[in-house]
Amino acid sequence: MNRPLIGISTYLEASARWGVWDLPATLLPAGYARSVRESGGLAALLPPDSPDLAAEAVARLDAVVVAGGPDVEPARYGAGRDPRTGPPAPERDAWEAALIGAALESGTPLLGICRGMQLLNVLCGGTLTQHLDGHAGPDGATGVFGSHTVTPVPGTRYASLVPAACAVPAYHHQAVDRIGTGLVASAHAADGTVEAVELPGPRWVLGVQWHPEAGDDLRVMRGLVAAASGPAAAVPGLPGPLAEPVA
Repeated sequence: MNRPLIGISTYLEASARWGVWDLPATLLPAGYARSVRESGGLAALLPPDSPDLAAEAVARLDAVVVAGGPDVEPARYGAGRDPRTGPPAPERDAWEAALIGAALESGTPLLGICRGMQLLNVLCGGTLTQHLDGHAGPDGATGVFGSHTVTPVPGTRYASLVPAACAVPAYHHQAVDRIGTGLVASAHAADGTVEAVELPGPRWVLGVQWHPEAGDDLRVMRGLVAAASGPAAAVPGLPGPLAEPVA
């Protein structure tokens, strides 16, 4: 049987260096492709493109991963910009919003990681806390993953994959505030931060606030790949995403 094809969204950087080159690049930490491969899938990178092409791209995939990255534009959830919110990434916001919308519409299994979970929540009408402490690198270190414990909510899809509390690699300063329509919280940190959200029912839609690709625990990615190996379950009438920023 062919391995399911898992599309992963990527960064768009004005400058990246490798060998003798310093050029604009689309890139992604290697852990994403590794975790897909080790979970039985085949990874395909999805650089930012015209949102009009997202449905065509998703139609060729068995599942979608929306990767971590820069902060979501606060205007998308009707908020002013906090001084601690990072620079906008309009190309990624538009492209990944369209990918999420296409996945929800088609019933294609969807996993949002860190920024991906936050954007999923925003597109379902939720909001974000623009800054919180204690969820990035250890002792405030930059560019280093921290670790904290996440506890599953019994009866959720996430709990079926990871039934007990465990330590996860994390690096974020924003988090879910108001949960979007149709989504439910499926894991929390010790301080109450929402660490996972999902859509109940047959569609496989899960967002996690941490970075499973940065560790060795493949249970979440294996769950996505297993869902990608079966028929998609499109369910009419469930909430779709908001394609434009909230006015």
